[in-house]
Amino acid sequence: MDIKQLRYFIALAEELQVTSAAQRLHMSQPPLSQQLKLMEEELGVSLFIRSGRQLELTAPGKTLYEHALTITKLLEEAKEEVKESGLGLRGKLSIGINTLSDERLPVVLSAFRQLYPKVTFKIQQNETNTLTKLIKDKALDLAIVRLPINLEEFDHVILGAEPLFFVTGAAGDEQLDKVTYECIAKHPLVLPSTEGLGLYHLILDQFHSRGLSPAIIGECSDIGMLVELIASGFGASILPRTSVNRYQNHRIRVMPVDGPDVTSSSAIIWLKQHYLSKAAQKLIDLIAGRLLP
Repeated sequence: MDIKQLRYFIALAEELQVTSAAQRLHMSQPPLSQQLKLMEEELGVSLFIRSGRQLELTAPGKTLYEHALTITKLLEEAKEEVKESGLGLRGKLSIGINTLSDERLPVVLSAFRQLYPKVTFKIQQNETNTLTKLIKDKALDLAIVRLPINLEEFDHVILGAEPLFFVTGAAGDEQLDKVTYECIAKHPLVLPSTEGLGLYHLILDQFHSRGLSPAIIGECSDIGMLVELIASGFGASILPRTSVNRYQNHRIRVMPVDGPDVTSSSAIIWLKQHYLSKAAQKLIDLIAGRLLP
């Protein structure tokens, strides 16, 4: 049996007359009668009791009718779901979020959910190098990462540059309008994450280009923990504006970094020459529209 035969059978079971069932299906009576005969031969049972032009379902016919309704309903739901998925209205998105994620991102995701409530999410936070590997392995649809990284294997949208800030505990030196890298190099520093994070290299490059050797006492991939370490007086750090904004109520002092090239950029990335769902495309458009300066 195929789905077309099941639809024929449902019409017969509900009309209980070949003539009216054929009219409902917009076909002639002989082909419909032939399809019914083929179904009964395949199943080895009678599906109807014939009484003149009238039909009456047999017990096997009633059983088949219940299953036929379920099967055709599931098929229609599947077709609708596939159509919605193709339009970006349904599906599951796997998203990677960098440890230095933008504090505005939750608002964007909430806005997306209001637009497409049938799209679900799997959100994973990790370092940039791990996120890029997960995208290459096709475990993530897209990710928001910190630059600079090698983008040859990825399509991307740059979300813009933002200033860097020197962050220390509440106690200590007086608050300055701006602080130079020469001054920062005198402080024990805990850099955000490890060498896998683009920002790590950006910060080091700023020191090295000035002939400075910073006093790095540690690295921390968990930005929440890093801010707690700073607040406790363990060390100081350099963070982009969006990360600082997430923890502005902590016991920290924040000072702009003085000098050229003191910005950090982020980007949405996804794998080149790989299918990207409509839902993912719509999310990228929304993130770019909301997070671009």
